Amino acid sequence: MVRRLVLGCGGLEGSFVETLADRPGSVVVVTDRKGRADDFRADGVAATAGDPNDPTNYPEHTDVVIVGGDSTDENRDVARTARDHFPDASLVVYLGTDGSESARAEIERVADETIDPTRLVADRIYDAVGSSHSERLNRLMRVLRSLDGRLAIVMHDNPDPDAIASGLALQAISKRANVESDVCYFGDISHQENRALVNLLDLNLRVLDGTPEPDEYAGFALVDHSRPGVNDRLPADTTVDIVVDHHPPRAPVEARYVDLRSGVGATSTLLTEYLRRLGIVPSTQVATALLFGIQVDTNDFTREVSTADFEAAAYLFPHVDTDLLARVETPSMTSDTMETLARSIANRDVRGEVLTSNVGDIRERDALAQAADYLLGMDGVDVSVVYGLMDGTVYVSGRAHGGRVDLGEMFRDALGPIGSAGGHADMAGAQIPLGILDDVGDDSRESLATIVTDIVAGRLFETLEHAPSTPRLDVDVTFEYPLDK
Repeated sequence: MVRRLVLGCGGLEGSFVETLADRPGSVVVVTDRKGRADDFRADGVAATAGDPNDPTNYPEHTDVVIVGGDSTDENRDVARTARDHFPDASLVVYLGTDGSESARAEIERVADETIDPTRLVADRIYDAVGSSHSERLNRLMRVLRSLDGRLAIVMHDNPDPDAIASGLALQAISKRANVESDVCYFGDISHQENRALVNLLDLNLRVLDGTPEPDEYAGFALVDHSRPGVNDRLPADTTVDIVVDHHPPRAPVEARYVDLRSGVGATSTLLTEYLRRLGIVPSTQVATALLFGIQVDTNDFTREVSTADFEAAAYLFPHVDTDLLARVETPSMTSDTMETLARSIANRDVRGEVLTSNVGDIRERDALAQAADYLLGMDGVDVSVVYGLMDGTVYVSGRAHGGRVDLGEMFRDALGPIGSAGGHADMAGAQIPLGILDDVGDDSRESLATIVTDIVAGRLFETLEHAPSTPRLDVDVTFEYPLDK
């Protein structure tokens, strides 16, 4: 348990002490302002009305000392006393604004860390008006405030945790701009972890059966994908207002505001940055979803992870319901998923370091991703691709490691011309409509399976054979069309 001692409480306001009191550990305050001490005690914080520079007012032991008076000279003296009395404690000192340079220099020699109000104000002003991050946010808020009506925040079909969390976060940001919104998706949520996320967090998501009526929404936003009609069922000519995604695009992306940054591991990371810079404290519901979204898309911070992903997770963690998160992470596996996994193992075709598997008819497309993840763990396998048929469409999911191939590019080259495909270097997916081939009878299902294998595996192996191993360039694009476009 961390023991904290706050000496003086001028420059550091009472809300800071209350925040400390809400965290694990203990807090003791010594202040020469009797009224402030009485207020702290009324709020359940241990406080003494006395001289912060008198060690007789100190507790016997402490791990962290925070000196927070208004006066630089007084803080210097208190810091010296505290250092002598608690030589092993961490010492954090507020520099104040009225002291001499020599007093500030003495504090910096004694303290482990200092809080400089002048620097904090300057940094906050620059962060608000002068940084590229603030410019990006200003453009986003301008687009949101220009909407005269409700916003549809559309996730990709059968959304995963990253898409769900990103939609929730953008909804919170839209509310800051006084814009009401719905978080929407086509398809269903079949992966057991994704269902657990929605059910345990009691999320209010809208399932779209068809294209919304023209007057239903004043604008559309896409999260975790970037083009209407590609991995969603919106008409391809839908006018899009906002796009936030971390997947590298295959074709030009058109929207009034676009933020594409493939250098991060999850779209949730980008939305967390927005919340933090706007000063929006995420609800437990939103924070838990965002952290889970980052965990899933980075494979627990082991796949395509960036510094920004770790920073986002650190920001979110104090607001997360960890018990609920643990329940989301360990849901039961459905019998359909287990059957798909079993067929993927039985039907595997391994050629060198590449494994493909046709699992036939499926009921849960998310089971393909789980099977691809599992098969990638086989000895000697660097690329795993699992595909199956549902509702007249072949769904393909792939995983890779080792840097031998850019899987997203391979999928786009091999399967993009006959369907839609995309993803990252180590994680990709595709959808291929079967058309009239899906009308074959039960007696011909075996022939259909052979045709599907020839199409999918054949094109993948042919593309892989001729594909050079080239490094992937990260995409970092943000722009805004004129508001009257």
